[in-house]
Amino acid sequence: MSGADDPVLRRRAAAARWAELGQRTGYLLLGIAVGIFVIGAIRDFSDRTVWMIVACLGAAAVILCPAIILGYAAKAAEREERTGWDGH
Repeated sequence: MSGADDPVLRRRAAAARWAELGQRTGYLLLGIAVGIFVIGAIRDFSDRTVWMIVACLGAAAVILCPAIILGYAAKAAEREERTGWDGH
């Protein structure tokens, strides 16, 4: 069975793509939060600025947590299949 025909490999590849997209999005949101914080520190921390920072940080946390876990799981499954070592 080739890699394109194996449903497990297809699901693992899809999970890795989703994890990468989630990590990029989450880290982008963290960067935006830092940028808004710097702008707020230079100017004035208005209520709107604080809400935008908190919203970016909250969204980043919600997106990054499962994305990082899913990414590690996909990499571990690939490593185990390639080497036969499960990490224990």
